Amino acid sequence: MSQNTVASYCSDVEKFLTAYGGRPENAGPADIEDYLATRSQLSERSLARLVSSLRSFFDWMVKEGYITDSPCDRVEAPKLGVYLPSVLSEDEVDSIIRCVDTSSWMGKRDRAILEVLYGCGLRVSEASGLKISSVFFEHGFIRIIGKGNKERLVPIGEMAMEALKAYMEDRPVPAAKADDLVFLNRFGKSISRISLFKIVKKYTLAAGIMKEISPHTFRHSFATHLIEHGADLRGVQEMLGHENIATTEIYTHVDSSSWQKEIIDHHPRK
Repeated sequence: MSQNTVASYCSDVEKFLTAYGGRPENAGPADIEDYLATRSQLSERSLARLVSSLRSFFDWMVKEGYITDSPCDRVEAPKLGVYLPSVLSEDEVDSIIRCVDTSSWMGKRDRAILEVLYGCGLRVSEASGLKISSVFFEHGFIRIIGKGNKERLVPIGEMAMEALKAYMEDRPVPAAKADDLVFLNRFGKSISRISLFKIVKKYTLAAGIMKEISPHTFRHSFATHLIEHGADLRGVQEMLGHENIATTEIYTHVDSSSWQKEIIDHHPRK
């Protein structure tokens, strides 16, 4: 799993153990359920992840011989429906990117970040950690090391390539150990994931778009627009780095919801 996923699971387990206060091998189903009741303000998706974190931990305890049965075996996780991610329209993506003032190197960097997030469908950690040695302009693709340390090759379109080249011409002198990193902060160090969130938020507001947008929204939009334009689902799966095609199929639901709404909006007996 990715470092972020591992950190989240560990945090979930630590919080439970702190709240429980006893030895983990003594925890029973009632203790798990009591703790979940104290976290009822969480969304169903967050509660499901919390149960998954605890289940993984107690399954490990069973495997290692600390306990004979997992207290999570009798705890039900919330039932989740089909999750449809928020996406931007093509016009909204264009209006966000056009808001960037590229008269400075930071503006050129921000433009390149947005173009790469949308043009290549990268995760935020993949964009912030993108390396110069992984960008192959002459062949038109970038190499990404994604979740589980798995490598994939992603085509890079003309607009994203032009934005990257323009930024690289004005890229500042990197700090120590940042020579091979594409996107730098003002101190010449690796740009953080938080900074990417702020950049996306800044230009989304500048474009007058009130949706709740994150860097991942550009990834969702990338996949949805590809499928809307007839891209092969397996190809989109490869570009996103999804291990299971079922994860990619969610974007067919997003596409369906858009044309269903369009039909209803235009139906004479809506």
